[in-house]
Amino acid sequence: MAVMLVLAVVMSWILGWANVAFHVEVDPKIVEISELLPGANCGACGFAGCNEYAVQLVEGTATLGACTQCSKEKNQAIAQVLGVTAGETLPFKAVVHCSAHIGQRLNRREYTGEPTCAAANLVSGIQGCTYGCLGLGDCSRACPHGAIRVTDGLASVRYDLCVGCKACETVCPRNIITIVPFKKSRILVVACSNKDFGPDVKAVCPVGCVGCSGCSRRDTSFQMTGYLPQIDYDHFGSEEDHLTTLEKCPAQVLIYVGEPSAEDIAATQDETLASVVQADFKTTVDETKWRN
Repeated sequence: MAVMLVLAVVMSWILGWANVAFHVEVDPKIVEISELLPGANCGACGFAGCNEYAVQLVEGTATLGACTQCSKEKNQAIAQVLGVTAGETLPFKAVVHCSAHIGQRLNRREYTGEPTCAAANLVSGIQGCTYGCLGLGDCSRACPHGAIRVTDGLASVRYDLCVGCKACETVCPRNIITIVPFKKSRILVVACSNKDFGPDVKAVCPVGCVGCSGCSRRDTSFQMTGYLPQIDYDHFGSEEDHLTTLEKCPAQVLIYVGEPSAEDIAATQDETLASVVQADFKTTVDETKWRN
């Protein structure tokens, strides 16, 4: 007991000395900003975690507003700590660039392999459109906030839960999910990723973009990349500014996504929601009949 007591005293003294000798001074601004950040360590800001982002903000090598989970009030508080003026920060959320459900995917064949998009994407001939959503739920399982669900083989985003963490964008093997800035609660998106020309698109998908370029001729917010339009959200205006473009789209692939308006809620309040498709985590090995 006496030996243990002496050892405890000696070790306590050593630890106390080490705490003073090897103490690293931390800028109090870093500590204060770290407490303001959400602590999710999602990496959407481009850094390893929230603490690293706080360090880079103080050192001036990071951009204020890069955190997709920080509210406008949080960014203003961080700007006050840094002694700068907070500019306009927009929320970033996920967008799925596909609108075809299972019944609308032509030339579709039965797939009995590993039930993941990553595995199915390696197999040719699953469906005619090689750009469209595979609907096996990799994005849904990757989302830490439960913001993506798969209904009738098509991924959709719950914008009340989405924080733009990029987990879904990273895991999608077909790169049909992107993170875009939401200037308003609803924004217009191109719900197609098929880069082929009209007849080839219609041969595999009845709701695909035909590449007519009519949207880019009518609206400066649209730019054609090959046969597929892209939206420049820096020039994206109000819904009234894009009504003509929306009405004239022959394929109707330009749709609004985001939080519904009061009119939308009133119009659909009596509708019954479809059940959510749940992934069945089985492999071909599970169906094997073993002998002996």
